[in-house]
Amino acid sequence: MSPDIATLMQQHLPGEALALVREAGALAAARRVELYLVGGVVRDLLLGRSSSDLDLVVEGDAIGLAEALAEQAGGKLVVHHRFGTAKVRLGKQTVDLAMARAETYVRPGALPRVRSGSLHDDLARRDFTVNAMALRLLPDGPGDLVDPFDGQQDLEEGLIRILHEGSFVDDATRMLRAVRYEQRFGFRLEASTEELLRRNAVTLGTISGDRLRHEVDLILKEESPEKALRRAGELGLLARVHPALEGWAGFEGLFVKAREAAPGAAPDLYYALMTSRAPLPDCRDLTTRLKTPASVSRAIMDGARLRELTPSLEEPGLAPSAVCRLLRDFSPSSILAGAIAADSALVRELLDLYLTQWRHVRTELDGDALLKMGVPSGRRLGRTLKALQDARLDGKIESRQDEIDLVQRWLSRGR
Repeated sequence: MSPDIATLMQQHLPGEALALVREAGALAAARRVELYLVGGVVRDLLLGRSSSDLDLVVEGDAIGLAEALAEQAGGKLVVHHRFGTAKVRLGKQTVDLAMARAETYVRPGALPRVRSGSLHDDLARRDFTVNAMALRLLPDGPGDLVDPFDGQQDLEEGLIRILHEGSFVDDATRMLRAVRYEQRFGFRLEASTEELLRRNAVTLGTISGDRLRHEVDLILKEESPEKALRRAGELGLLARVHPALEGWAGFEGLFVKAREAAPGAAPDLYYALMTSRAPLPDCRDLTTRLKTPASVSRAIMDGARLRELTPSLEEPGLAPSAVCRLLRDFSPSSILAGAIAADSALVRELLDLYLTQWRHVRTELDGDALLKMGVPSGRRLGRTLKALQDARLDGKIESRQDEIDLVQRWLSRGR
């Protein structure tokens, strides 16, 4: 292994991560067990990219090593005895330790059956060659690179390659990960990998909805998720996730606008944009299929219902108060998505005005003030407050005194 790896670790691992890795290596040597840094962190180090995700594989007692590491480092320990795994948290840094294991799939789409194994078994169960490398950890630093599938060469050539022909059949979610990594790193799918992906795209239907949503969520956390979504659309994967997403390809510019309008755009906004051309029944089915959380489901469904209101929003001379009555029950994410995706300039303007100005309009008089002025409690009080707010929205009154004068006129007329 090139001695540069020690320098790369020093440059690209956070201080707490580097300290944990060193302590774990020393403890493993004292316990006479083999310890390896594996997976994405090795890939990122070789690419010269910063990484804080620490995955360690132990050929031996992973939980025992984790307990010793937590005690020595003063970290918090979480153990999963069933899977032979543990987490150690020190400050903001987490390290995952797992026993080396092998996997078998009893049928496509099923979760794997796991048993203890060697490091080679552990690397062989992974998704792509670039994620199937390991660094042996020694008391004085990193040792040799373990690279049984030539992942380093694929890194140098910019290729995403699966480990065996049945990989996508075993776990079809790897297809979505493939395009995510391809687009994140500016790589390309290796030719036979792309051929197998296209051939086996139908097997995405064997995956449970929550596992599919997890992969889509990971794409949405990328710096430019629209790149991976565009590629997934080109490869026919989005339609296999759900038909409601099929028409999204070609609208990736919406995501760029979303980040400009709301930096750090939340998943519910992205989902509302992804379904901005889908009919309401498809949207409803998507939320059920992917088991989307409540905020995402609301953004998707509100977005679909909002599109049905478009003719009402395009009526000439619509007052701000009327716009607010139409929009008050919709989530802000769905309205922002509607503003970004709308074909009509008028609709975009009204939705934007609602989000940025009109929904924040409040009267200066509250219920107590109106009661003191003689407005009866109950429904009439509520109607008066609402009428005051409408008058504010429509520019008929502008000050507290204007509100007082208007309420007094209503009272004098018995309104």
